[in-house]
Amino acid sequence: MHSEHYHLPKETADLINETHNNGGRVVAVGTTCCRTLESVATYCGEICEKDDWTSIFIYPGYKFKCIDALITNFHLPESTLIMLVSAFYNRDDVLKAYEEAVKEKYRFFSFGDCMLIV
Repeated sequence: MHSEHYHLPKETADLINETHNNGGRVVAVGTTCCRTLESVATYCGEICEKDDWTSIFIYPGYKFKCIDALITNFHLPESTLIMLVSAFYNRDDVLKAYEEAVKEKYRFFSFGDCMLIV
């Protein structure tokens, strides 16, 4: 899994914590955002400000600590990012969504279509 740099300011961390504490849902927009939040989340899900690199590898079986939903592209088959998506949502259902995307001629990868997984 590749490393990515992130910067999570205190104001953003505070808003995420407030959202969780008030029963709201945190939606990660993209896999970089997902990896960032899961990297900085404590075991109880508390988020702190940080400027760092993440090399977290999220795959099926991973227990998410922070995010409640994910907006992401249709990633290339057999990629580490489709493994991340499959960790968040049942792999069989992810593959069904991909079959539908192919059937409907959705565009894949960075400049393609996206999906919301809740």
